[in-house]
Amino acid sequence: MSTYRSPFDRLRAKFDETELTCRQCGYHDESGGWRVSSSGDRVQYQFVCPACGAVETREMRLS
Repeated sequence: MSTYRSPFDRLRAKFDETELTCRQCGYHDESGGWRVSSSGDRVQYQFVCPACGAVETREMRLS
């Protein structure tokens, strides 16, 4: 089995390990994770707080 992970998968894993506390209400989501979507020249990571519904977005532009 291959252990290769793309740079985008590795970044999402880093967010999943370190960025699961909502900046709006302080809730720490133990079982949550960041969603990843891409559209050509952009990769967007989103975390939605299950407690208050706040959405945190990180976006990378590819050049």
